[in-house]
Amino acid sequence: MRHETGGDLLVAVLRRLGIDTVFGIVSVHNLPLVEAVDRELRFVPVRHEASAVNAADAYGRARGGIGCALTSTGTGAGNAAGSLIEALSAGTSVLHVTGQVESRFLGSGRGFIHETKDQLGMLTAVSKYAATVTSADDAGRVLREAARAARTAPGGPASVEWPIDLQYAAQTDTAAEPAAPVVPAAEPGELAAAAALLASARRPLVWAGGGATRARTELAELLAATGAGLLTSNSGRGTVPEDHPQVIGNFATAPAARALLADADVLLTIGTHFRSNETADYGLELPAAHIQIDVDAAALGRVYPARHPLHGDAADVLTALLPHARTAEASWTERVTAVRGQVRATLRDNIGPQAAICDAIRAALPRAAVVARDVTIPSSSWGNRLLDIHDPRDNVFPRGGGIGQGLGMGIGAALARPETPTVVIAGDGGLAVHLGELLTLAQERPRLTLLVFNDGGYGVLRNMQDSYAERRSGVDLTTPDFEKLAGACGLPYLRIAAEEHAGPVLDEAVASDGPVLVEVDLTALGPMKNPFTPPVRIPGQ
Repeated sequence: MRHETGGDLLVAVLRRLGIDTVFGIVSVHNLPLVEAVDRELRFVPVRHEASAVNAADAYGRARGGIGCALTSTGTGAGNAAGSLIEALSAGTSVLHVTGQVESRFLGSGRGFIHETKDQLGMLTAVSKYAATVTSADDAGRVLREAARAARTAPGGPASVEWPIDLQYAAQTDTAAEPAAPVVPAAEPGELAAAAALLASARRPLVWAGGGATRARTELAELLAATGAGLLTSNSGRGTVPEDHPQVIGNFATAPAARALLADADVLLTIGTHFRSNETADYGLELPAAHIQIDVDAAALGRVYPARHPLHGDAADVLTALLPHARTAEASWTERVTAVRGQVRATLRDNIGPQAAICDAIRAALPRAAVVARDVTIPSSSWGNRLLDIHDPRDNVFPRGGGIGQGLGMGIGAALARPETPTVVIAGDGGLAVHLGELLTLAQERPRLTLLVFNDGGYGVLRNMQDSYAERRSGVDLTTPDFEKLAGACGLPYLRIAAEEHAGPVLDEAVASDGPVLVEVDLTALGPMKNPFTPPVRIPGQ
């Protein structure tokens, strides 16, 4: 098939991928791509390349698919690198297409505009897959190979650099799809042994990570068959709706959950990588009778020993294990439900007046709605645990832990699912990293409520320093007048300064058909009962 330009070819590939919205920044080195996307699909001109990748990432997460970002070459591609690292850390599917200088000047080092040393090497370092388009006859194959790599579990970002002369050229595309990925099957002997262990369990626990989200039905059936309790990583939240009585959730390091782990006779973990902040820097103890399922062979036994490592697709392996499931002791399931209530009650008490905001968000949102969260105290303390998530596609956050990505992610998720409202939880410090995206928000006008928790700086690190140091360093920041800032950007503004404001303000904001900036004045609202500090060790403390 012939396409007049590379942009026309890109549009054809994106349509086959089900992508209707692309995020990026226009440049002399991607103009044919942007023009075609803007003409045929929807192009969203974000204000920073990192936000383009964040938005594309969240677009894919919110749809359960893949997103696309367009950037320029050199500095533009470099600006995207941090967000590509986030997608790589999260295993989320992003097609990143970046420009490149004319093919005849590639690698010449002569200082051609936007040229950088070994751009492909940089992209290779921060992507699951990276390639260069080398001819107008091969671009379609490269794009499809990149998309295949991004979507093959475990997923990740795929970067394609495309010389500008080849973007303008007429394209000849064979439209041959790459071979379907091979899905690993668990070794039969290990599977049989794991099934026997599961059948013997009377006090079972399950831990679901991001890899479990592809096995939602099978996991729900396993819980029903066994009466097991379900712990989750942050990424596994919503795999089974969090209002289910057996879902303890993202509370593995809470004292009551630790006690459950100590008394469990079998632990089945699914697609979780046991990140440091979810295992108390790997200090959390797990049962020795551990069955681990993961599609990534390298993850098996990497952090915790697995008596039965099962390399395979989560849905397939759970289907094979289900016939061997037996009902737990009734007292165990009752204890699971009690622990579920206990950990939530303890956290509610610890966060003091912010519990009213958590309740108001859940009350204002429909059951299916995206909650995008930046790395900030409200997210890390209660947004990642207490605020119920009912579907993993609603659970959008920077899994790599970098601040400043929440608003870009929220914009991507909101445009992916325009029929439902999106709420973004951000801090004033993180928001300032990409403050320019307020203009994207104002221009695109998605149905998005931006909750800015204003404590005048980096509250998490401030609390850390206050707990062990005699002075603060780098944590107290100048904060803008958010009402004036919203007005300058043409955004409606609301404020929460007391617990009783939370319900009415959030009801009004979420009911809006466009963006609203809501400032949460934490000084006026009052402090948490127990200041939040992150679950990281400080040597010598």
